[in-house]
Amino acid sequence: MRQPTRRIYLASKSPRRRELLRQIGVEFELLLLRTQGPRGPDVNEDIKDGESPYEYVSRIAREKAAYGWQSIMTRSLPARPVLGADTTVVLDDRILGKPGSEQEAREMLRALSGRTHQVLTGVAVRLQDRVWETVHVSEVTFGDLPESAINAYCSTVEPYDKAGGYGIQGRAAIFIKHISGSYSGIMGLPLFETSELLQQAGICIP
Repeated sequence: MRQPTRRIYLASKSPRRRELLRQIGVEFELLLLRTQGPRGPDVNEDIKDGESPYEYVSRIAREKAAYGWQSIMTRSLPARPVLGADTTVVLDDRILGKPGSEQEAREMLRALSGRTHQVLTGVAVRLQDRVWETVHVSEVTFGDLPESAINAYCSTVEPYDKAGGYGIQGRAAIFIKHISGSYSGIMGLPLFETSELLQQAGICIP
């Protein structure tokens, strides 16, 4: 019988996901996926034609976990579950990724101002040939954002490594009027659903 463990591999560069796993007592080793370079990214995060936001986050999470598993096999590392995840912001069925410039970040925040959008987080856990996965959907309602608040926020470093151009755990918390769903899911890892997947993969959750 496989002995339960608390240790996994995390195929993600997100500091928020590291923080959330530590919060629930899960030990992990990082598998940092390459996002650029001569050979291109390890996981291509371009949206496929006709792919829905739900299908997109599910696929990216699954591919991150699969690449992570391939990596540990290639390197002859101990076989432990690999967790991959992806979070995206969706407004009017349009995916809002990470802004590439200050202008793009401002445009995203203007679009989100005074409206409700969805935050989708796909999570996949891979062990051998088994994959456990889920997609969690939360809704976030912004208050009306004055241009001065948008400009002030975009002058910080916060918007530029986050889907939709904002982070709920940072200064953008003052923009948010209401949420429905998982706060941790909006951060990048829905902890209730993630703990269920990890336990299915044999991870001991305190």
